[in-house]
Amino acid sequence: MHRLYELDLDLCLKCNRMGTSRLLESVFRAASHLGDGLVWYVLMAAFPLLHGANGWLITAHMLAAGLPALLVYRYLKHKTLRPRPCAVTSRVQQKTRALDEFSFPSGHTLHAVCFTTVICGHIPASGWLLGPFAALVALSRPVLGLHYPSDVLAGAALGGAIAAATWLLPMFPS
Repeated sequence: MHRLYELDLDLCLKCNRMGTSRLLESVFRAASHLGDGLVWYVLMAAFPLLHGANGWLITAHMLAAGLPALLVYRYLKHKTLRPRPCAVTSRVQQKTRALDEFSFPSGHTLHAVCFTTVICGHIPASGWLLGPFAALVALSRPVLGLHYPSDVLAGAALGGAIAAATWLLPMFPS
């Protein structure tokens, strides 16, 4: 386990160094800030306006996936209590504020993957925009010193699994 932790920390440090230019740091901060929820809330409000009844279905599906995602995220954060890498070592620079003190899993990544999966299931053409955005949100987390890569991978896996599970609900036929 110690070897895995060292590998995780090493990858975290490499990611964290990616944000050393002002331009890249600004891009990653913006992605992280938008991943706080703003993009998803705007889309939830916009879909009914843009797509009528189908838009309401997409928004309902996002809410149906978002609630268990939030519950899983909060449960794991408070169960694992893993400190953020920037709190563990001064070699990792925190480049933006954290929403809470714990690292595992990455909630930004979990929700970005979850909502992107749901939306792309309804509107496949949205993948060209939402896929790169979700990836940028995920990458921003270790670049900004807030998460280990394993936190991001776990968040992505959980977000994808939760979104996939919601497609099994009878009200969201595939």
